[in-house]
Amino acid sequence: MNAARNGGFGPGKGKRSVEKAKDTKGTIKRLWKYIEQNKVRLIIVFILVIISSAASILSTSILKPIIDDYIIPKDWNGLLIMIGVMIALAIINSLITLIQNRIMVKMAQITVRELRKDVFNKLVKLPIKFYDTHSHGELMSRITNDLQNVTDVLSGSIVDIFSGIITFVGVTIAMLVVSPALTVLNLLAIPVIVFITSKVSKINRKQFMAQQEELGKINGFIEERISGQYVVKAFEMEEKSVNEFVEINDSYRKVGIKAEAFAGLVMPLARNLNGITYAITVIIAGILGVRGKISIGDFTTFTKFARHFGQPIKQIANQFSSIQLGLASAERCFEIIDEKEEMEDDSNKVKLDKVDGNVKLDGVYFSYEEGKPILKNINIDAKKGEVIALVGPTGAGKTTIVNLLTRFYDVNKGKITIDGNDIKDIDRKSLREAIGMVLQDTVLFAESVKDNILYGKLDATDEEVKLAAQRANADEFINHLHDGYDTKLNEDGSNLSIGQKQLLNIARVFINQPKILILDEATSNVDTRTEVKIQQAMLELMKGRTSFVIAHRLSTIRNADKIIVIDNGEAVESGTHKELMEKEGRYYRLYTGLQD
Repeated sequence: MNAARNGGFGPGKGKRSVEKAKDTKGTIKRLWKYIEQNKVRLIIVFILVIISSAASILSTSILKPIIDDYIIPKDWNGLLIMIGVMIALAIINSLITLIQNRIMVKMAQITVRELRKDVFNKLVKLPIKFYDTHSHGELMSRITNDLQNVTDVLSGSIVDIFSGIITFVGVTIAMLVVSPALTVLNLLAIPVIVFITSKVSKINRKQFMAQQEELGKINGFIEERISGQYVVKAFEMEEKSVNEFVEINDSYRKVGIKAEAFAGLVMPLARNLNGITYAITVIIAGILGVRGKISIGDFTTFTKFARHFGQPIKQIANQFSSIQLGLASAERCFEIIDEKEEMEDDSNKVKLDKVDGNVKLDGVYFSYEEGKPILKNINIDAKKGEVIALVGPTGAGKTTIVNLLTRFYDVNKGKITIDGNDIKDIDRKSLREAIGMVLQDTVLFAESVKDNILYGKLDATDEEVKLAAQRANADEFINHLHDGYDTKLNEDGSNLSIGQKQLLNIARVFINQPKILILDEATSNVDTRTEVKIQQAMLELMKGRTSFVIAHRLSTIRNADKIIVIDNGEAVESGTHKELMEKEGRYYRLYTGLQD
């Protein structure tokens, strides 16, 4: 199917409430599936962390022999050797840290690349209904901000936590060797720290989920206002936009304060509790040293270890906020991956190899929301090559018929057939290749003119591209562009006029030669000369094809084979222009501008 559209066709964008956090274990388990392809790198990093931690612990352990065996006995030669050993350990530690950081950054980028690919792969397979109920900016936030948060956790937090655990175990063993009693005193603080951090982090995770939701709203608002600057300025809505942004931004600030405040509790609590424990340790160790129970080397080494003992705890505690944010972000990405795809098993479905273009809507009922019917018992019989015009007031259900013809949505009751085949039994790709769409809102991509036309048929030749452009009356203006067909378009074709963009959309449909057309009158806001070109191109495009025209200017569909008046979801009148005018009913009043 060749469509030119902007956003969904559904009932409107929905707002999503802040969702509660899912289980941590499930998210970690799913993340591991992406991480495990880097198991070798992860193992290497863990080995390097062990070596680095061992080097750090060893550099502290040799303080005892340095003081007791070399400084006090004044063995200066031995002291120089030990100093050399400490310098070597410091260099080794620095080099290992550099290497492990490089490996982790690479592992994180590879992991998130695969996750980003899966998220985007799912996005392109999701139905229009999904985009009708999700803010585009909020979705962009998930694939950018949320994935960056996951990257930050993988590249830094994993190593810090593993390093903290290894260091904690190593320091504990080293302290037990020096003084088991003092070690037990330090260990008593651990359960308290773990209890406090676990309670705070449970609340914190919900706050971070809420923070990411609010960030998505900000992104969605900014995306809308940037793309709609013409409307903002034309209606002097600058002040209103600023006030609305201030409100949204303030909401994000409030949620952010809660999230960061809770996150900020973990580190100070751990640090203060560790500081109290360290002070008590130094006092007791000093008393033991004065009484001759431990040597000066033991005192120095143990107090140094006692200081190190708190570092891994603080290091782990410091990562809780990052981990909570990363897990909340990962959950939001997995929510997209878990969405139900539009794709279905089409292997046993009908392939429309040859399409005549006979389309029939038989007793069609449809509603976007249960209990709020949009279409009621719609019956349309379009023969091969006929032009069917759909007219009626805004919101009557005309565009919904387009949604159903293309299977952006499925009917609730009744059926739609093409050449006698129920469209639910037709291969979806085959169905959409048979239908071409030229809508009022054009969509072009930041690629070349040629590439945009090729979206209609990717394997088309240069000659086919040029022929399609000629038949769409687009060849002339394309040749006047600075690089012709190779001219790179700005985002959404903003370096072209509205009329030029529409002609490119028509060329995109021409190149695929569909047998069924859906046309939303596309001549609004263009000059008279361009309007004539667009009308000529559309008339050429409609030749020999079954066409459904959503008409806004009723004067343009006077020659339609059948005009159907849709009002409040029902087909209230049907016939030719002449027949309907003679009836002097709903169509007559619409055409003449009379009110009911």
